Amino acid sequence: MSRNSILNTRHRELGSNLDGDTWNNMPIPWSYHTDVNDEVVAVRSRAGLYDVSGLNIINVDGPDAEKVLDRLVAKDITKLEPGHSVLAAETDESGAICDDIMIIRDSTNSFRLSHGSGKTPENLKMLAAGKDVTIAPDLDAHILSLQGPQSLAILAPHVIDFDLASLDYFKHKPTRLFGKNVVIARGGYSGERGYEVYCKGQDAIEIWDKILEVGKPFGAIPASWNSLELTRIEAALLFFPFEMPEGDTTPWEINMGWGVDLDKKGDYIGKAAVLASKGKERVKQAGLICKSPTSVESGAKIVKDGVEIGVVTSASFSNYLMQSLAMVHLKPEYTAIGTEVEVVCSHQKVSAYVAPTPFYDPMRRRTHA
Repeated sequence: MSRNSILNTRHRELGSNLDGDTWNNMPIPWSYHTDVNDEVVAVRSRAGLYDVSGLNIINVDGPDAEKVLDRLVAKDITKLEPGHSVLAAETDESGAICDDIMIIRDSTNSFRLSHGSGKTPENLKMLAAGKDVTIAPDLDAHILSLQGPQSLAILAPHVIDFDLASLDYFKHKPTRLFGKNVVIARGGYSGERGYEVYCKGQDAIEIWDKILEVGKPFGAIPASWNSLELTRIEAALLFFPFEMPEGDTTPWEINMGWGVDLDKKGDYIGKAAVLASKGKERVKQAGLICKSPTSVESGAKIVKDGVEIGVVTSASFSNYLMQSLAMVHLKPEYTAIGTEVEVVCSHQKVSAYVAPTPFYDPMRRRTHA
């Protein structure tokens, strides 16, 4: 089913044709009139406002909601408290990742799922059969993501019923913003401190305009998805299905062990296979610094001494870091920092070396500040 953001009028005014690749069946503002590198600088030093309404949101409610979701993912959902969120590994029977998912708990029996383009709806339908639970996609939800070090200063004065500074990473709270009912969550996809505002479609334009109005003295600007892609690669954040092709990679192969609770007592799809695959990784997620003035190609093969050892999953040239970056899958024995390799692009081979990730803010202090 095709979807459209209420904010498309604003995206067109900002210069987007909305004619590139869609995401979850929604047209995406890949570029604006502004320079993408200026947008990255804004996010890194001030604030940038993204429309991420393309995220799939599913409401899961009822007495059996917790039980169903605990069977869905490898994290122990019985330990998730209301007001908290968790990223989790969702796997198929073979133990391979089958979607990118965040579980948001609003109350004892009410959850929201934010997921990618994988098997979550199919798995939910199977697990909910015969259970006292209601599963409903939220096709009206709009999500405005304000990312950058000034995001707190911009939003805090307009959140009147609690101290926004007290909202910890991956926590959320219902509130009113500019007179509208919203849920504000701390998080994002930029490697910076940020907040995501969940609102109704009818309120999205007014909230978008107000954030930019009150953010103008702080240097906030609208930011396109090309800049979001740049910031997420700089921060080495995984994206489904690029870094986790559906049904092809285990949590251990993409350094997603944090998405699996090894001591979880309850069962979940693929549990035995997930646990059995630990220590048997065919590839490992890694990062390359490429010796090139431009980006290498996603999907390019990586070789060492003429032998194929991996593939590029995402890549970009970062003007902010002045480096050509690549997120890659490599055979485990080639992932030592400093290992020299070659990336086989369409017209040339590019020298590269394995580098620590994240490329930007290696300790991820800025997101948790």
